[in-house]
Amino acid sequence: MKNKENFLDRVYKINDTIDWVENESGQVIVEMENKGFTNRIAQRFFKKPAKSYITLEGFGSFIFKCVDGQRSVYDIGLLVHDKYGDDAEPLYERLSIYMKKLEQVGFVTRV
Repeated sequence: MKNKENFLDRVYKINDTIDWVENESGQVIVEMENKGFTNRIAQRFFKKPAKSYITLEGFGSFIFKCVDGQRSVYDIGLLVHDKYGDDAEPLYERLSIYMKKLEQVGFVTRV
């Protein structure tokens, strides 16, 4: 029988290769470099930018700033619940989807 890891025990850290800033309203803005062959073509012929800036909304910015390489997903969930209360429900379902998406786009990595 396989030993399945509990997702809530996972620990993430912000990817060292990305640049991000926090604006005056507390939102996180992540800078992404548009790399690859198709992006170069789009930049050259369609005047697409070499870098994109992704602004995370309030809930996402709070979660992103909680990712520190030491807190588990469960610990981050407790912090989210303390800040947002019942507005965060269903908390762990939303949080798990959000963390998986952050990992998928390369903003965070597993420790």
